[in-house]
Amino acid sequence: MTYTLQKDDTFVRTQGLTQSVTRTRKRYRQAYGVRLLLSHHPEIRKLKRYNAPSVHGNKLWKSTWLLMDYLHRRGELLQNVRVMEVGCGWGLLGVYCAKTYGARVISVDLDPEVLPYLELHAKVNEVEIFTMKKGFDGIRSKHLKEIDVLMGSDVCFWDTMVNPLKNLILRALRAKVKQVLISDPGRPPFEEVGEYFVSKRGGKILDWTAQRPRRSEGRILKIGSF
Repeated sequence: MTYTLQKDDTFVRTQGLTQSVTRTRKRYRQAYGVRLLLSHHPEIRKLKRYNAPSVHGNKLWKSTWLLMDYLHRRGELLQNVRVMEVGCGWGLLGVYCAKTYGARVISVDLDPEVLPYLELHAKVNEVEIFTMKKGFDGIRSKHLKEIDVLMGSDVCFWDTMVNPLKNLILRALRAKVKQVLISDPGRPPFEEVGEYFVSKRGGKILDWTAQRPRRSEGRILKIGSF
């Protein structure tokens, strides 16, 4: 008797001349052309033995899908655009940009423990991602001057993150970054950052709903355009 794992995570059991199909839990989630490995996937479980992310980098947060949906529906990014994803965590937003737009992506996070998860998802989705270990304050003008779009999802969840994120966005605008996109469920720290850029820098806050891979709702701060 043998078992074969198919592409859809279905095991096919063969015994003699008969076959039966045994369904198992899906080990990945897919939407917008990218694949996310779930926490019970063997490769993720293997990483968790040796890499323990802090600062909530233990999974992909829903606002990532929200911003992917926005980019998918609005189609604003250009081919070969230069993207920096800050507070990248598992890095799926940058993976989406690289796979969909051929973007040159730099994914940045303060926690080095998240980078193996990012590298795994880049490999699974067959893209190349450059990485940097830095917090908001460590991202300087020299890092931003070659960037077209600064983006991040769920990156302003504590009050202490308001000023560092605000100052990072201001540095990006001074460095001539063309567009800033930040998504969030709508937490008070994010709203404070958003209100500042709406009143001072012509930003917009958009209410947004994504239906894939599961329904999620939130807000997107958009500054600038192409």
